[in-house]
Amino acid sequence: MADDTSAVLQEQVIYSVYVRAHTEEGTFLSIIPDLDRIRALGADWIWFLPIHPIGEKGKKGSLGCPYANRDYRTTNPAYGSLEEFRFLCDEIHRRGMKVMIDVVYNHTSPDAVLLREHPDFYYRDAAGKVGNKIGDWADVIDLDYRSRALWDYQIESLRFWASIVDGFRCDVASFVPLDFWLAARRAVAEVNPGCVWLAETVHLSFGNFARREGFTSARDSEAFDAFDIEYQYDVWESFERFLAGKGLLHEWTEQLNFQEALYRENYNKLRFLENHDQPRIASRVTDERARENYTAMLFLLKGTTLLYAGQEYSCTHQPSLFEREVFPRSGRDISARLARLAAIKKEHAGRETHFTATADDRHAIAVLERFGPNSHTVGVFSLRAESAAVAVDAPDGAYENLIDGETVIVKNGQVFCAGSPIIFTLAR
Repeated sequence: MADDTSAVLQEQVIYSVYVRAHTEEGTFLSIIPDLDRIRALGADWIWFLPIHPIGEKGKKGSLGCPYANRDYRTTNPAYGSLEEFRFLCDEIHRRGMKVMIDVVYNHTSPDAVLLREHPDFYYRDAAGKVGNKIGDWADVIDLDYRSRALWDYQIESLRFWASIVDGFRCDVASFVPLDFWLAARRAVAEVNPGCVWLAETVHLSFGNFARREGFTSARDSEAFDAFDIEYQYDVWESFERFLAGKGLLHEWTEQLNFQEALYRENYNKLRFLENHDQPRIASRVTDERARENYTAMLFLLKGTTLLYAGQEYSCTHQPSLFEREVFPRSGRDISARLARLAAIKKEHAGRETHFTATADDRHAIAVLERFGPNSHTVGVFSLRAESAAVAVDAPDGAYENLIDGETVIVKNGQVFCAGSPIIFTLAR
């Protein structure tokens, strides 16, 4: 972990907002009336997908992708002015939340201001043409960090935004040289000492592929030198195999335990069930009782929790990045459950820094445990909503399920799971 990473981040919840998809107006100011509701979910942060102007050349869909950035130093006029974004940030801060913006430093749109002003900042292929190195990203062109002048430009941009916001989510951070991120963190700390850095580290297989092709792709253990939080994509593929019925639950829980053994004690992975790049969990787990277990489990995993806007309404449709699709508020509203789980997380996560996971493959039940100096929290999550007795590391006795207040009985080292999620705590 970065030397000054705050342990408080382990207790926190990030709520992800795509401005275009959040309200009918799709503007900064139209989000303000929704801030109190977001705060009530237990959110500590609002992360905005890129707020910058979107490229027109080669754009995908009718509106283009926000990750095809045309200008790093201003806002998308369709969302509002820089002054309106500042006002939105002020309103978020007034409610006790912090602001994180997406920064896309691996690439720009093909009609970016930077290409016109600094063509030497760009990667060129063997024929001398701009383009991208890997990935099906036809609407972007890659930057070339061998140019130190590019470092200066990007760091100055970050310093500007750090005077307004509290943190950065760094898109495909693994593909940008780690030395750049280290230099950027030091420079930004002069403007905003508490700035938080979240890395979109890449899928395990994608990172291996990039390195095999001879391109930069920092390993997650390396990226933690510069970042406070990283994506959980190093174990995501095994989780997806389980979701798809192509893998066993223990294959994923063993990888969680490997994270605990591999990284420093205070490592922080961003834990999510869905995001703007992944399908909605309600579209993948259609049984509501099973999904309740997945949701409760999310909050007991070690790391900062991510909620993607619409998850609280059990949305099944993922808004397009390239069109205007406002997420509906008409699905099953689980806001009260999310707020309760966030409260449990905040009460226990900061103290209980040690983590372990086991799995009952027959019934698809995960048992997650967190340990602190004076407390021990146990979570039992039936991911197919099946009933079964499972072994837990707790003395026999009666405990309170922190989720719903019901009594949980441990007998002969086992607890009977009736298909609903269980979280209880005991003294050590």
